[in-house]
Amino acid sequence: MLISIILIIIGFALLIKGADFLVEGSSKIAKKFHIPEIIIGLTIVSIGTSMPELFVSVTSALEGYSDMAMGNVIGSNICNLLLILGLSTVIKPVKFQRETRLIEIPACLLITVLFMVLCNTGESITRLEAIILMALFMIFIIYTIIMGKKGEKFDEKAQEEQEENKQEEKIPILRNVIYIILGIIGLKIGGDLSVNNSVIIAQHFGISEQIISLTILAIGTSLPELVTSVTAAIKGNSDIAIGNIIGSNIFNMLLIIGVSSLIKPITYNTAYNMEMIILIAGTLLLSLFPIIPPKNKMNRWNGAIYLVMYAIYMGVLFVV
Repeated sequence: MLISIILIIIGFALLIKGADFLVEGSSKIAKKFHIPEIIIGLTIVSIGTSMPELFVSVTSALEGYSDMAMGNVIGSNICNLLLILGLSTVIKPVKFQRETRLIEIPACLLITVLFMVLCNTGESITRLEAIILMALFMIFIIYTIIMGKKGEKFDEKAQEEQEENKQEEKIPILRNVIYIILGIIGLKIGGDLSVNNSVIIAQHFGISEQIISLTILAIGTSLPELVTSVTAAIKGNSDIAIGNIIGSNIFNMLLIIGVSSLIKPITYNTAYNMEMIILIAGTLLLSLFPIIPPKNKMNRWNGAIYLVMYAIYMGVLFVV
């Protein structure tokens, strides 16, 4: 039992470090070919922080643990929204940009509702539904690239970026390719260790896969988002703090479940409908924060509401 716990911790460490290596290697290669910084941030970095969820869910799906594959994504989204965004906002209030409140948050809400509908239209997420999710993911990526190009026009640090690019050009591509390979290996091994040993613990204590995936796996695979958002909040980069959460939640539903279901259709347990309703309610509340006092801002009290919601949810999860 102790060995399984240690292996889960090692698995999480490999997931986090693997994601770091993958993001670093991919970002530097992108810079080498003069891909704008903003595009790298909106795509490679955002997807990179969701890599632990991707590898855990794909591993779970392939090994027949559908509850873990689905629960990991739903649990991570709840953790991202209520725990991580709530904690980030308590540390420092978050300001909403125009695009965030008018496009990105409503899009996240609509995708969450659509995701719940697809989950409940049959016994599983079929390959056709997976293709729909992947198509929506591509549309979202195109949107982020367009918005990134638009924002790039107002970048006052162009000169600094040019100097950085000159430095990046001196770094061999081979080193960054090795980083990417090591990152993928770390993610794969970390995903295997996390899933397999979580199953062992669940079976030992008679705990369902659902509970394990909604708690241990969800929080563990959300650590990159936690570190990124809290660090951004401390530094006053509210755009990154909230953008990372919204982007990650959208990626989780569209990319991760899409890829996992495309490889092997994932059976949906209707017991997750409670979590889906909580997730929709939390996202709906997020869409209301910009229009209630203080407008266009999420203050510490709003963050505290999220933290209380998460604490109550955790309590209900283990009591019911």
